[in-house]
Amino acid sequence: MHLEFRGGEWYYILNISKMDNFVVSARKYRPSTFATVVGQEHITRTLKNAILTGQLPQAFLFCGPRGVGKTTCARILAKTINCEHRTPEGEACNQCDSCRSFNEGASMNIFELDAASNNGVDQMRELTRQVLIPPQGGKFKVYIIDEVHMLSTAAFNAFLKTLEEPPAYAKFILATTEKHKIIPTILSRCQVFDFKRIETSDIAAHLKYVAASEGVQYEDGALEVIAVKAEGGLRDALSIFDQLVNFTQGHLTRQGVLENLNVLDSEYYFRLMDQVRQSSLSGALLLYQEVVNRGFGGQQFLTGLCEHLRNLMVSLDPQTLPLIEGTDAQRQRYGQQAQQCGLPLLLKCLNTASDFEYRFREANNKNLFVEVCLMKMATATMPEG
Repeated sequence: MHLEFRGGEWYYILNISKMDNFVVSARKYRPSTFATVVGQEHITRTLKNAILTGQLPQAFLFCGPRGVGKTTCARILAKTINCEHRTPEGEACNQCDSCRSFNEGASMNIFELDAASNNGVDQMRELTRQVLIPPQGGKFKVYIIDEVHMLSTAAFNAFLKTLEEPPAYAKFILATTEKHKIIPTILSRCQVFDFKRIETSDIAAHLKYVAASEGVQYEDGALEVIAVKAEGGLRDALSIFDQLVNFTQGHLTRQGVLENLNVLDSEYYFRLMDQVRQSSLSGALLLYQEVVNRGFGGQQFLTGLCEHLRNLMVSLDPQTLPLIEGTDAQRQRYGQQAQQCGLPLLLKCLNTASDFEYRFREANNKNLFVEVCLMKMATATMPEG
């Protein structure tokens, strides 16, 4: 905002040019080819092979958690099957008229419908009428129906006949986060693709690419915390990333991210198990007090402790080490501490922590209850009597 003198008077002028140009990272870095889709190689490989062999089903059903690439893959598939000069790898060329019109949002052959707000029978009847009109340019008319589980029963029934016997030029891509709500008659007519939660390491790697592209300074640990917080959703991770970049003015530190997201640092649990392994009762209690002073509650602490102990148990066997979500460095650290603790101690601690977590709500004095849990863990290796 600045002052300007106009017509004999001073005016406040709001400078919003930067705001107008800002695009959230989830949109700015949205994949435009199968090769750039993050963490869904089993899906993209199958789709590319189907395109290369010409064995495309009439209807696809993309299922999976939110923010993992269902709608993105639907758009890439729609663009690629209409591309006039596909690459030998089965990717869209992004140069032909069809690709350019799609990238500019002006394609006449690709239609998107949000079933959450267009879930009535009238909308489905209108769609079935549109399907009868052949494509004006390109080979296929593609209909992407997002959140398809929101369609009413009457809308499903109105759509069923079209899905059962569509024209050869019509392709349907349905996307949903709740596959169990899709009626069996629809499911049986679709080729189903199950999207998975994206690995923490894949999310962290993509965040590094975005941060480098945006000129954001970061610590690797900061991006790892964001990746864990996103719980497998890349869109959520990018939203958190944008929020924290604004908060920190483009300098992401692990400590700053932990404080802003109110996440209990896993470092506390590594330190705690070192105290338990050394039978240091005072060290365990002082560490818990440090956690309390930072504003975390006993329930959150016990839940995180049980998860940490589970990860240590899994880390005892190198074959099960990949079951831990995180980076290779994190898995290595879990493996090292697991070997230091040993199976007997970990079993005792896990039994104790899970029992106290289960009974936490019944406790009158919550802090004392957690402290008793830590006392039992810290004395687990002491000889009885």
